[in-house]
Amino acid sequence: MTAQYTDAVRWLDGQEGAMLALLEELVNIDSGSYDKPGVDAVGARIAAFLAGEGIPVTTIPVEGYGDALKAEVAGSGGGNRPVVLMGHRDTVFPKGEVARRPFQVVDGRAYGPGVADMKAGLVMNAFVLAAYHRAGGAPVPLVGLFTSDEEIGSPACRPIIEETARGARAVLNSEPGRPTGNVVTGRKGGVFMQLEVQGKAAHSGGNYVDGRSAILELAHKTVAFHAITDLARGTTVNVGLVSGGQSVNTVAPRASCEIDLRYVTPPDRTEAMDRIAAIVGHSTVPDTTAHLIIKGEFLPLVQDEGARALFETYAQVSTALGRPVEGEFAGGCADSGFTASVGCPTLCAVGPVGGRAHSPEEYLEVGSLVPRARAMAETIAALGR
Repeated sequence: MTAQYTDAVRWLDGQEGAMLALLEELVNIDSGSYDKPGVDAVGARIAAFLAGEGIPVTTIPVEGYGDALKAEVAGSGGGNRPVVLMGHRDTVFPKGEVARRPFQVVDGRAYGPGVADMKAGLVMNAFVLAAYHRAGGAPVPLVGLFTSDEEIGSPACRPIIEETARGARAVLNSEPGRPTGNVVTGRKGGVFMQLEVQGKAAHSGGNYVDGRSAILELAHKTVAFHAITDLARGTTVNVGLVSGGQSVNTVAPRASCEIDLRYVTPPDRTEAMDRIAAIVGHSTVPDTTAHLIIKGEFLPLVQDEGARALFETYAQVSTALGRPVEGEFAGGCADSGFTASVGCPTLCAVGPVGGRAHSPEEYLEVGSLVPRARAMAETIAALGR
């Protein structure tokens, strides 16, 4: 190993307390995806930490969502392509969640909104950047990318993510490690849609036959949407939200729903979306119409040869550190699908280990903070070789 790596991990080994302190600050800031001030406050705290370590940080303004941040640590390889350490600052929780259940540590586990997904990963990335900067630079250039809107499909940050990944050697996405301690080598893609159905209002007692029920039409479409699900293939369609109607004694003039499609490969998406479009275009209830819009989308993380080699490097490093890992497939989506789609070798869920994300029971294994940081630091060193 290089002297840089040795110095970096020697410093990291003593940083669990400091990492926990920064994590507590980040968790105790409400930062739902649509809360720009909150997401930016998390970014400001990370930027302050990095600036205190002498690491330059660039703010990329984002309208309507939190700004994106880019931090850079020089590499001894000079102009060599960088390794990107990626993570998102937004959570799924509403404003006020922190007041209800602030950060706490109980029996070796940390709790609080977004503690594992993925504020611990942000802390880990920041400390690995600091460790290599303190050591005089990294074996290869490093870029820390801290985004703001992953939980809603990265509508603003996706172009920034893709641009950063196109010129990179590899991406390490610090989503939480699986409860097993494993990392993620494949993820489903996802399409999030909204459907609006228009019918015709009529009095449900006085002139029922003149009405055209949008709710009834939506019910027919919902059954058809769910029939697209093919569990053996990994394709699922879920109508998760519905609304509609005017009053209980009115034939419903309108109805809407939100649809979640998950798939494994791009051809699966094409087939499912073609079937969805056919359902939208066909009316079972005469004289009703429907309109579908895509509200957000994730691309799948498909492991190619480069990503497989990256995983093997990380696995060898982890085994040598006494924490062997395997690659898992995840049904959840992440920004790693965007980086893989532009051809950059990508490994996901290399962050500290946690579980029960998006729930009040979300937790982080405190004892995994430093070991996962070490595994990241050594993987960077191996990529430099």
